[in-house]
Amino acid sequence: MKIFDSLRQKKALLTQSPAARKALLATVMTLFATLILTVAGFFNQQSVTAQQFVNLQEGEIPHAGFRRAHAKGICIAGKFESNGALASYSTATFFNKGSTPFLGRFSTAGNNPTAPDLKAPVRSLAFILLGDKNQEWRVAMNTPPVMAVATPEAFFAQLQALSPDPVTKKPDPARISAFFVAHPESQAFNDWKASYAPTNSFATERYHSINAFYLVDDDGNKRAVRWVAVPQLSKVDIPPLAKDSPDALQNQLQDLLVEDTVRFSLIFTLADDTDDENNPTIPWPSERKKINAGTLSINRWEAQATGQCAQKNFDPLVLPDGIEATADPILRARSAAYAESYRRRAREILLDLSASAE
Repeated sequence: MKIFDSLRQKKALLTQSPAARKALLATVMTLFATLILTVAGFFNQQSVTAQQFVNLQEGEIPHAGFRRAHAKGICIAGKFESNGALASYSTATFFNKGSTPFLGRFSTAGNNPTAPDLKAPVRSLAFILLGDKNQEWRVAMNTPPVMAVATPEAFFAQLQALSPDPVTKKPDPARISAFFVAHPESQAFNDWKASYAPTNSFATERYHSINAFYLVDDDGNKRAVRWVAVPQLSKVDIPPLAKDSPDALQNQLQDLLVEDTVRFSLIFTLADDTDDENNPTIPWPSERKKINAGTLSINRWEAQATGQCAQKNFDPLVLPDGIEATADPILRARSAAYAESYRRRAREILLDLSASAE
């Protein structure tokens, strides 16, 4: 991971000689090949590969150097202030009472890094917490509380159904309708979609983990959880959007952070024995126990082009001791697709740096 983060710092080396450039390129690509084969191993026994997922996401004309999904975003940073309420449920040090710095990213759905903010159907919040003893927690959350489908194969079919028709260049409503008729497990997602109205700010959305994870305590006991970032700002606290701007949400966030800190409560829902932690299409009942683990406080931003978040991979399977993945196949599909997108972006950036050094 650190190699990717420092690619732009390698430009001086790339200018030394053609041999040095080739050696560096070969070394880095070998590491990335190893990474993707390891992380995407889940797909070896499946009919859909991580490469096929990313091919579909990037479309006919990939935007080189950018994520294949949620390509447009803004970097953020701040701290997670734990109140200690989850410390008895998990050995993860992030849940001990205290403060941990984080870097993260708000983003909008789609593969176009210049698309208008307000046209995106989904918004996302991702962040990385770095703790002591090489402990790291990477989190990727979205506005939907559930997935439409429960398997990688069905998710791939969903992406195909939503893809623009090659002739009209627009989604085909009949194909989309046929897909959801064939997948009744999508009911909860479609109910959410029908009732969802985007808020007027990144700072007032609710962001969900969607997939479940296990908290592991000192005795090795596991408890399945999902979580949601709940905004502490209300809609009335937010100034009007400049709706004619393609960067309306980003510009508004910048203005907000000049005046104040943007805060979210991190609320965990604990499953009981009747809940299926491996199926992300099923909402858990509202009466399940909830614990407020603390506050995610955002106090600064950076442009994606130059910010620290730009080349971070927010892989949800990078977990610290005390948090473990469930057997949810969609969770593993997400991780493998993230790794494949990461590999492609890294290669494109490195090749661009190499060309510019010629």
